[in-house]
Amino acid sequence: MTFSKWRASPSRLPNYCASNEIAPHELTYPIPGEIPLKPGLLLYWHTLRHLKPVQFYGRLLFRMRRPRPDLRAAPPLRPLAGTWQLAARRDPSLTGDGSFCFLGQRHDLSAIDGWNDGTLDKLWLYNLHYFDTLNASNSMALTAQHQRLLTRWIEANPTGHGNGWEPYPMSLRIVNWIKWALAGNTLDTRQLNSLAVQVRWLAGRLEIHLLGNHLFANAKALLFAGQFFMGPEADAWRVTALRILAREVPEQILADGAHFELSTMYHALALEDMLDLLNLAQAFDALDSQASDWRSRIPAMQSWLAMLSHPDGGIGFFNDAAFGIAVETTELARYADSLGFPAPQAPTDGVTHLAASGYLRLQLGASVLLLDAAAVGPDYLPGHAHADTLSFEWSLSGQRLLVNSGTSQYGLGAERLRQRGTAAHNTVQIDGADSSEVWSGFRVARRAYPHEIRIDAPGPVLDIDCAHDGYLRLPGKNIHRRHWRLAAGALAIHDRVSGPFRLAEAFFHLHPAIRVAPGAGRRQCTLLLPDGSAVHVAIDQGSISVQPDHWHPRFGVSQETHCLQIRFEGADLTTCFSWNHS
Repeated sequence: MTFSKWRASPSRLPNYCASNEIAPHELTYPIPGEIPLKPGLLLYWHTLRHLKPVQFYGRLLFRMRRPRPDLRAAPPLRPLAGTWQLAARRDPSLTGDGSFCFLGQRHDLSAIDGWNDGTLDKLWLYNLHYFDTLNASNSMALTAQHQRLLTRWIEANPTGHGNGWEPYPMSLRIVNWIKWALAGNTLDTRQLNSLAVQVRWLAGRLEIHLLGNHLFANAKALLFAGQFFMGPEADAWRVTALRILAREVPEQILADGAHFELSTMYHALALEDMLDLLNLAQAFDALDSQASDWRSRIPAMQSWLAMLSHPDGGIGFFNDAAFGIAVETTELARYADSLGFPAPQAPTDGVTHLAASGYLRLQLGASVLLLDAAAVGPDYLPGHAHADTLSFEWSLSGQRLLVNSGTSQYGLGAERLRQRGTAAHNTVQIDGADSSEVWSGFRVARRAYPHEIRIDAPGPVLDIDCAHDGYLRLPGKNIHRRHWRLAAGALAIHDRVSGPFRLAEAFFHLHPAIRVAPGAGRRQCTLLLPDGSAVHVAIDQGSISVQPDHWHPRFGVSQETHCLQIRFEGADLTTCFSWNHS
């Protein structure tokens, strides 16, 4: 394959990158060099200067205000005026009477210190308090167990104490209890009274200091309660919820349908949230004005999810993303269809630029590329960001070939930081620094901004060019520019780093199903796919090493794989992949 033009630089792309082959590299788990990020005044300044005022004073108010338990009986129930459709079903998590499996870990309530065991990961405990089991795919067969579990939770979690009374898990639990009731199950008087107490507590603990998906979840729970119950108290919950949603929905759902935190996983969760809100509106024949706006946004959200999904139907991994947290895309499609939203048209060959969010999809025959030319997220809310600017994922003939790290854990540990780092993604790292200064578990200081994106898709060849400024903070004032060229049977990636540097490396992380056959030199290798086909890799300069790697498709899961780690020998590096497309 000959590439006739190279628009990203004065030089021309070589006629298919043929050179020497690489020998196997000594296999050691790669711990990329990092610039130490010890929290100091400069790091805090670049983190905090983007925040909204409410995130400062709201945190103070949240800590100072603590509502008093309101143990009054629940308001009366509102009768349905329409039909509640079967909501999205999650994978089962209740594995026995009081035994649960979350995040790849199985625990029994009788074998641990109850609902707030300090020896367990907090995210696992959060999942325990969500009560997703009430709306799992096997929930119809577990009614008796669920009834016992509801009573058990009430008895073990006094008002205001423990993880279950934190606003986010409480919001999800309130919605799950109400969904379970709307699906035809019965909440007894004690359970209804507990539900009302939880809603009252939540109404005084809204996460205005966190904003984003947390505040959205709070408002959604208040709206569910405001519709499920009736009377002046329920009306007040509904008014508060609608006021928040009227502000948050237009901000959080971008013009191309993306959820503004720019995580494919959280986007799928946001789409489910929007479908739930519409389901609620139809069931009670209410909320006409805002429901019309919600309805208008859902098709774009469906299309965005389809464009950022691989041919295997699963999401691409950009920012915090993994399987098993949001419901499967097929189940979301089933749920959407039941509410009058058919599946969007299947993506076709060409370039799709999701301009509001910054992502692109390149598709040509059996080859699908998902490109990240996006900001890391909202400036004031980058908590789920990875330093993955100008990374991409690639599927060939339905098989994922190149994959970003994924996410196996939250928290403050070194592994969490590694998974967020640039070297865990299919992009370029300079002098051991991350393209955006990710630190702690959910913090970002200086961050990369993509610019100068150019698209040229004349037909048989698709060209994308983009740069980012995340490395301007380094002594070399570096700019990373990347050019993708996709043609029949060939993908070429040209990386250019402007400004002086000590070390620049490109990373290409392989799906665990892909094997590597090294050659005799250091500039060529072959990727072997499960179907027996092969993809040949060659670089024009530099050196390739094959390193052990890990892919994290689910929380609590780490799968062994390999990574092509390519060291620059100059300012430019061209990596060419070729395969038989006949």
